[in-house]
Amino acid sequence: MTPPRTQQIPVVVLAGFLGSGKTTLLNHLLRNRAGTRIGVIVNDFGSIEIDAMTVAGQVGSTVSLGNGCLCCAVDASELDTFLETLTRPSARLDLIVIEASGLAEPQELVRMLLASENPHILYGGLVEVVDAAEFDGTRERHPEIDRHLAVADLVVLNKTDRVGEAEQERLRRTVAELSGPAAVISAVHGRIDPELLFDPALRPDGEEKTRQLTFEDLLREEAGDDHDGHAGHLHAAYESVDFTSDVPLDPRRFIAFLDSRPEGLYRIKGFADFGAGDRDNKYALHAVGRFLRFVPQPWARGEERLTQLVMIGAGIDAEAVRAGLTACRAEPVASAEPAQASADTPDAERSMWGVLRYVRQEPDPEDVPVDVREAAAEA
Repeated sequence: MTPPRTQQIPVVVLAGFLGSGKTTLLNHLLRNRAGTRIGVIVNDFGSIEIDAMTVAGQVGSTVSLGNGCLCCAVDASELDTFLETLTRPSARLDLIVIEASGLAEPQELVRMLLASENPHILYGGLVEVVDAAEFDGTRERHPEIDRHLAVADLVVLNKTDRVGEAEQERLRRTVAELSGPAAVISAVHGRIDPELLFDPALRPDGEEKTRQLTFEDLLREEAGDDHDGHAGHLHAAYESVDFTSDVPLDPRRFIAFLDSRPEGLYRIKGFADFGAGDRDNKYALHAVGRFLRFVPQPWARGEERLTQLVMIGAGIDAEAVRAGLTACRAEPVASAEPAQASADTPDAERSMWGVLRYVRQEPDPEDVPVDVREAAAEA
């Protein structure tokens, strides 16, 4: 089950110190984007890295990567301007990835995104790439990596082919301690499953049957059909858990579950039915790391009222997650006289207060509640 696409474009921040493999991971996403149109912003904070040049070219320029994918290199002060450009309907992008400079403070980029008044973007998570072979040395030279890991939503422990199993396990424990509830996955050459970060774009029939050769095609030709070797096993790095219920969720219990969701649970997507809490709307849910947002959407006439969720993470206990969600279902309510049902309405509405904290109010940005993820970025 994949929720329908919305007009908001997820923006993923890709961070990591020099040599960690950020650009390699980014190129892997471009090779395996499954028709998704990706906008890439290389944020060099005034210094152009050689590896960034292989993706973006010149600062201030925009390079077409084929089939609608775009790439640009920008200074921090230009970020909002380029986001405005890349989110225009004419760009027809499905995802934007910001590759942060190796010397950047990723929480600053996250804060800028969360504070942005651009209605067309949606925070897609902070991905911190770590070089497993050089982690101890990097941490000694750049102790601020501890702070970066503390605000990450997903940590990619890269280049694990260069360390032994015992060393890899030690690194995983250390990184997990520093990153708290963030999901931690291992990778070689930046090869992670793109579906960890975004849903494959759904195209109208025939839209891509006749087209020019794309950047993705060129990369595949250059590397060969089996350029990723174990690409078919990428899904092994994470778990995906589906949950469906025809019984409405209790809003208070569900918020409590989300507030204490297990470590390693990186993304949650889908729709929630809160029954008497709001009989007119279902609530689209977007959660990445500690960021959470609900979007109320009217039920369609005759639509089956279900809660349908997909949870994606690493090292999660699928059965425990399902049991936790099952415990969120509302207790059956016995039929009541109209007067009694009316008296229960205020309590039903009050039960939604926790949910409504995570509904972005438009158009006044002053009314937007502070997200859990934003508070973490400021810590």
